[in-house]
Amino acid sequence: MQNKRKIKTILKRHSSFSGKKIISSIVTVLILSFYSFNISNNSKLDELANEYVESHNELAVIEMYRTGVPASITLAQALHESNYGQSRLASEAKNHFGIKCKAYWTGETFYHKDDDFDNKGNLINSCFRKYDMVLFSYIDHSNFLVERKNYASLFDYDSTDYESWAYGLKRCGYATDPNYAEKLINIVLRYNLNQYDFSENPMDLAK
Repeated sequence: MQNKRKIKTILKRHSSFSGKKIISSIVTVLILSFYSFNISNNSKLDELANEYVESHNELAVIEMYRTGVPASITLAQALHESNYGQSRLASEAKNHFGIKCKAYWTGETFYHKDDDFDNKGNLINSCFRKYDMVLFSYIDHSNFLVERKNYASLFDYDSTDYESWAYGLKRCGYATDPNYAEKLINIVLRYNLNQYDFSENPMDLAK
């Protein structure tokens, strides 16, 4: 509505303009509105991301010391997979990493449509793991990487080498998105998540 009002105002003020000038003015308004929306949207995402990291960074660091999975990668995956903690899967199932059930899963389950299709090509509900606490989602994420053979090569990388971990996760099949590694790396850099790869173990500090 605001865009339409701005356009009408321009048309009234410049009724003597040529058609090209009017169109140029309208395009300018639309471009400025687009960038204004993007800036506002990015600011909101940054706010959500910073709140999420503030609340969950200790879990990621504890898991890094327990298993060797970089805290930066854990946080980047959690932000990406849970949509900054706002996804339905995260809020209702406490699943922050998009881990599906698999045949051997015996815990609680949560169904929603993701990327599974039936024989006719129709999108169907996928089975995801459900947890009682976010803590268990973090623990299970680490265990998932540690215990599955296809991720074994990741642990050849240092826990401070988040780039190799990001590309390794994509190579090992964690996600189907061809740009998954780059997205994780961008999240790490945008929110300075690699600082947590050098954090002291919160469990030692608590002693």
